[in-house]
Amino acid sequence: MSKRLSLGIFDSGLGGLTGLKELMALFPEADIVYFGDTARIPYGTRSPETIIRYSVEDMNFITSFDVEAVLVACGTVSSTALPTLREMFHLPIFGVIDSSAEAALKATENGKIGVIGTDVTIASGAYERAIKTRSSDTEVYSVSCPLFVSLVECGFIDPESRVTLAAAEEYLSPMRETGIDTLILGCTHYPIIAPAISKVLPGVKLVSSGKAAADSLFETLSGKYGDRHDMDGGTVRCYVSDKPYNFDAVAKVFMGGVSITAEQVDIREYQ
Repeated sequence: MSKRLSLGIFDSGLGGLTGLKELMALFPEADIVYFGDTARIPYGTRSPETIIRYSVEDMNFITSFDVEAVLVACGTVSSTALPTLREMFHLPIFGVIDSSAEAALKATENGKIGVIGTDVTIASGAYERAIKTRSSDTEVYSVSCPLFVSLVECGFIDPESRVTLAAAEEYLSPMRETGIDTLILGCTHYPIIAPAISKVLPGVKLVSSGKAAADSLFETLSGKYGDRHDMDGGTVRCYVSDKPYNFDAVAKVFMGGVSITAEQVDIREYQ
């Protein structure tokens, strides 16, 4: 009898739940484990050395569930720690950088792509390199938007929120002058405030990094998964490193209204 497919996904916080939602839709019969490092968020302002250390601990926890593949839903980790993780852990590991670059290149019509992300993600230049490697003539414009994560985590997600709109205008108004027609949301928190972003950049196509990564994982594993499609529905287990206060309410925002609960884990045990 075929073994049910087991997948892992982790993020620095709860933004990766947008990626979890995509995985659940693509792999409805898979067992999925999600970890959000809510006690140590944000990663985007940490040093590369700290990000790598945290990421290794996150992977140690996720792989304790004997998963067959892992989606790194964090743009900061994908741009900083992915080579280290792939060297240390011998299983398929999918980040958000390459898949988002490919999705954006398919979407753009004028060859002008914008990228927004955390400080570390933008400073790394990872998205720009991924795009330029595939299309050297494409123009890439990058902007760091560190406040967006905190705004989402604190619930400022209404499209009419004056605080969120003000931050979006401050960060993104220079993008209007570049003429971009496609924007990569280089952090899995950002799709939650996509309506506010679109108000500042009307008509610009938005590429969700979490969705792009989930699609890439599906394309890679679909053949392996294909002969398990007749199994009953899979399970979803969520874990966080801080007390899961209001997790259900916050998760509903990221999961499009789906109710889900989480357990706390001491991530220090996985050093």
